[in-house]
Amino acid sequence: MDVWTGDASALADAIRAGEVRSAAALEASLAAIARSKLNAVVHLDADGARRTAEAIDRRVAAGEDPGLLAGVPILVKDLEDVAGMPTTRGSVVFKNNVPDRDGTHVARLRAAGAVIVGKSAAPEFGLVAYTASKLHGVTRNPWALDRTPAGSSGGSAAAVSGGLVPVATGTDGGGSIRLPAAYCGLVGMKGSYGRIPRGPKVDLGPITTCHGCLARSVRDAARWYDVACGYDPRDMFSLPRLEGWEAGLGTHRLDGLRVVVSPDLGNSVVHPDVQRVVLDAAETLIAATGMRRVDADVRLPVNGVAWASAGLPGLVADLGDRWPACADDLTFEIRFGMEFSSHYRARHAAAVDTFRTEMNEAMAALFEQTDIVLCPVSPTEPFAAEGPMPRSVGEVKVDPYNGGALTIPANISGYPAISIPAGLSPAGLPIGLQAYARRHEDALLLDLALAMERARPWPLVAPGAPV
Repeated sequence: MDVWTGDASALADAIRAGEVRSAAALEASLAAIARSKLNAVVHLDADGARRTAEAIDRRVAAGEDPGLLAGVPILVKDLEDVAGMPTTRGSVVFKNNVPDRDGTHVARLRAAGAVIVGKSAAPEFGLVAYTASKLHGVTRNPWALDRTPAGSSGGSAAAVSGGLVPVATGTDGGGSIRLPAAYCGLVGMKGSYGRIPRGPKVDLGPITTCHGCLARSVRDAARWYDVACGYDPRDMFSLPRLEGWEAGLGTHRLDGLRVVVSPDLGNSVVHPDVQRVVLDAAETLIAATGMRRVDADVRLPVNGVAWASAGLPGLVADLGDRWPACADDLTFEIRFGMEFSSHYRARHAAAVDTFRTEMNEAMAALFEQTDIVLCPVSPTEPFAAEGPMPRSVGEVKVDPYNGGALTIPANISGYPAISIPAGLSPAGLPIGLQAYARRHEDALLLDLALAMERARPWPLVAPGAPV
């Protein structure tokens, strides 16, 4: 079994059964990384990964079960800590930052038998929706090398879709799992806030960021939950552990559920080509599940400045007294934010709280009328790999925050949302269908995605992968 021919669950099960050696899967992954043109991997620990894979094979030979991710090569996004590997956050300023312990998320993956191959690319501090930085350069989409895999989990998405590893970690503070999943033809789940714990040393921050994965299949996303979810005392927002995510796939009764299909959530400008693909996919999903379509006037609030301001205090804390001496090392967006920070006042913090309250009220009101909301993930197909964020959609001028208007509501409100491959644009590029559900109904979204996967199977990797 080549590492790029199936999903992570199939590979893990084959390794656990002794049918495939973890060491062989790893070498296939390393070979794919070596010849890749994607610039998805920014740190490689081949020797450490080989030691881990060999240890997994010895445990299997001895009759042990190393865990649900036994022997699977994975990449960890460069915003998460892996002991002994650089966590640069895509920034020249942190190029020498090497943590001495795993993050909570990573520790759970390692305990489940995952083989950590290295780190995947992210834009500086994960704050823009395309993956490029002064430190690591431009990351490319395996479906079209001139296009972006989005951000900020773009390196992970490119690697998984491009056949480098079967699954990789992601974080989502405004769409940073779902947008890369949509642009690369993958499954990307942003869970209910607190489903997968952050940390250690969890700050209050903007209370928007969630951990998860970029996956080829729905069962991989469910298995990831079985490994990673559950309470951790270092994350005061973490939710109690629930069992049986993978085992429970397909058990929800979907027929009769109320569903609203919105082409734009009433807060964004969406390209007509994207709308056509998403509306067609939504009709397929409704027909496959027997959901009942209902009408609602969807008008979610939009305030990109407030969303960006929510993360500004954390950015200031991260850079600390390095600013302003580090100004020339920062990308334009980060430098702009830091320059604005000197003007940050209580009214800006109040605007964040007001936006959060308005969004929570709007979402609660919407879900009094429906059980599921279907909409696009991104207003556009994948744009230029080098950026910047699109300033127009077709002939319509937009602000840079339009790109996240469809995904940010889940982060501000804490609701779960999932990106499901919907089809291809006229240019042959992936488009994502997004499904929202109420808080804590993550399993329902996984079942919706499973229904779509069965009704309209998607390619597990980009054409021609590994590239």
